[in-house]
Amino acid sequence: MRPDDAARMEASLIAVADAGIDIRLTLFERFFAAYPERRPSFISVDAASRRMTDETLQMMFGLASGEAWVWPLVAELVFTHRSYGALPIGEYDAFIDMTVAELGLAAGDAWNAEAAAAWARSAEALKAMIRKARAEWAGAMPAGAPQLAE
Repeated sequence: MRPDDAARMEASLIAVADAGIDIRLTLFERFFAAYPERRPSFISVDAASRRMTDETLQMMFGLASGEAWVWPLVAELVFTHRSYGALPIGEYDAFIDMTVAELGLAAGDAWNAEAAAAWARSAEALKAMIRKARAEWAGAMPAGAPQLAE
């Protein structure tokens, strides 16, 4: 992460908000197109899409801002996702990448190489944190930890 990443990321978030674009709709269309077997896992796509989109953006922005709350939230989410079975790490990665891609499309002129790079660095940091949480849960609670499907 770089010192100006949070400011660059915030500018793109503001641009999307000012445009009144809700990226969750196209994000989930894209996610379900890639992973149609995952759709039945969602009791309420409307509620889950709001929460998952917001949490993903917040965690990435929090990482860029150096927020200490990100790690406990990631660790908790990784553990609670075990109820959906052995989620492949590729699905986590794809959702994060799709979130950044949809944000970029929605940000319009506010999206430039610097903003894209800032979001990409934060996305990679979040992916690494998810892997760390999965490994730590597997070590601490082998019987109850999320399965490490790849």
